[in-house]
Amino acid sequence: MDTKDIIYELRTKKGLSQDELAQKVFVTRQAVSRWENGETVPNTETLKLLSKLFEVSINTLLGSPQKLVCQCCGMPLEDELIGRNADGSLNEEYCKWCYADGTYTYSDMDELIDVCAGHLAGDGFSEEQAREYMKQLLPTLNYWKRYEELSDNGEFEQFKKQLIDEINALNVEGMPKLESLNALVGKYVNLEYRLPSGEKVKFLDDGTTYLGNQLESEFGGDRCFGVLANMDFILICTYEAEGANPELVLYKKR
Repeated sequence: MDTKDIIYELRTKKGLSQDELAQKVFVTRQAVSRWENGETVPNTETLKLLSKLFEVSINTLLGSPQKLVCQCCGMPLEDELIGRNADGSLNEEYCKWCYADGTYTYSDMDELIDVCAGHLAGDGFSEEQAREYMKQLLPTLNYWKRYEELSDNGEFEQFKKQLIDEINALNVEGMPKLESLNALVGKYVNLEYRLPSGEKVKFLDDGTTYLGNQLESEFGGDRCFGVLANMDFILICTYEAEGANPELVLYKKR
């Protein structure tokens, strides 16, 4: 699709008139009309506003001329997987797992290789092959090339260590000691819990990136512990395979 068709489709899906769209991105109705007629395309600053308004990448607005790849882990990027800056705008350099709310979530290449190798193994790769592939790939990506410039001098890693200490201090019965926290996107871990009243609720935002991990229960059996946290809360639950039959163990404001 061309830019003119993409803007028209996004505008109409959102139920906006040309006048209403023009007001939201600070241009005239005539400018919107020219975009949709293919006479002109929005300038860079307007594309940023359109990207934020429609929650799609600038790459999508321009008809996807580039193949976007996360410059931290190498994952191919679709709009729903792109990380966000602190102001909520999309950052087309990174995925949600590697960059969330303006923060880089990985500062240790070996840790990222461990995470990625586990996911790649089984998709035509042995774990060792996946690990070797990631060792070759990561140093070629912009984040790791510019790590000294982009890193936060270990501040986020210190936050994760503090969070791990807080979680272990809760001494949840049957849950082994937590050793690490990984970036997890809400959409994949937003389980639905049944309250004593019978009502079912979710506590997370599908589009937000959290820190978490899965731990085998010290009691054995089929249930695992799930840990999720951010700057505002700690959530601990148990569930069966594929997140089935979740039960909330603890929800604590920080």
